Amino acid sequence: MNYQKLDAALATALNGIQDSKETNLAVFIHTEPVLDSAATAVLESLGVSDVSSGKDIFTATLSANAISQLSEQPWVMSLKRSHQLRLVNKRINIGKLGV
Repeated sequence: MNYQKLDAALATALNGIQDSKETNLAVFIHTEPVLDSAATAVLESLGVSDVSSGKDIFTATLSANAISQLSEQPWVMSLKRSHQLRLVNKRINIGKLGV
């Protein structure tokens, strides 16, 4: 595992993984802009969808083993954990406006 390519959130999440084969981590994969056929094949074999030349950012839900394998690839620039977005449902208390 090349931890230099992982962001802190992903590295922390990997430390808490019990089963390294379980596919449960949503990640952003930043690669070199032009991928050759071998790199494309590696991404597709790990379950990354919509792999095409010209793209350099991919999203996927991967296992710890797959993340480790990707981090060792020279064409992978970085791996970042994706967080699930949530709705903001908070009221702002402006107070009373007086004249």
